[in-house]
Amino acid sequence: MRQFLQCGRFDFNLDKRTLVMGILNVTPDSFSDGGSYQSLEFAVERAEQMVADGVDMIDVGGESTRPGSPSVPVEEELRRVMPALYALKGLEKPLSVDTCKPEVMREAIIAGADMINDINAFRAPGAIEAVADSDCGLCVMHMQGTPQQMQEKPVYTDVVREVIDFLRGRVDAMVAAGIDRERICVDPGFGFGKTVEHNYALLRHLGRIRDEIGLPVLAGLSRKSMIGAVTGRSVEKRLAGSLCAALAAVAHGARIVRVHDVAETVDALKVWQAATAD
Repeated sequence: MRQFLQCGRFDFNLDKRTLVMGILNVTPDSFSDGGSYQSLEFAVERAEQMVADGVDMIDVGGESTRPGSPSVPVEEELRRVMPALYALKGLEKPLSVDTCKPEVMREAIIAGADMINDINAFRAPGAIEAVADSDCGLCVMHMQGTPQQMQEKPVYTDVVREVIDFLRGRVDAMVAAGIDRERICVDPGFGFGKTVEHNYALLRHLGRIRDEIGLPVLAGLSRKSMIGAVTGRSVEKRLAGSLCAALAAVAHGARIVRVHDVAETVDALKVWQAATAD
């Protein structure tokens, strides 16, 4: 199965290599780096460093989605995201906006966003309509519940089957709205309404998710609690576990990895790809 992704100004052949998406949270309360890049100056410096470190795309988020986090008003999310988006356009890297609000999607697309990354899988009223006529890439993620309560009691009969069925249904809805499949990638949503066991079952079956849906898989495992549960390490000490998780995701079929530690992940993937080349 050949894998391509149209992403606004950019087109990617994902058969050639895995892409590294760098996380840029312009929030005061994200679980790992909340507050670190809230100022525009620091956000730009961080983005420039990611480019120097070899990042392939940058994901800008203006609302924390850590377990238990409250939603923020549209106006506040726009106030956080839009200045960063305009300031980063000159970096000549794909810019993704991590949002579930159609109003933010529309403004981001007008400003030139290359991807919309929606943890809510474009289920909000008007979300599909907000992105349908653009050329930006679209990441469709699975989440059980909402960030406010998703980790209270996640329950599945068969987590892999249920995640595949959900993602396929959302992709079908988007295609029915006239969206080209080559604009879409899918994310199983590690940590979004899943136990540790659910997360590792999904990680082991990324290839099945890719094959059954027929689209590239994005994996976001960086510094998450599923790594802490295995290693016993706190968030700031999960680099080794995060690198291993990224490589495991690639081995199982992911073609985009969403990470905090760009330089280290880029290096790890270079060695991995050299070691596994035919």
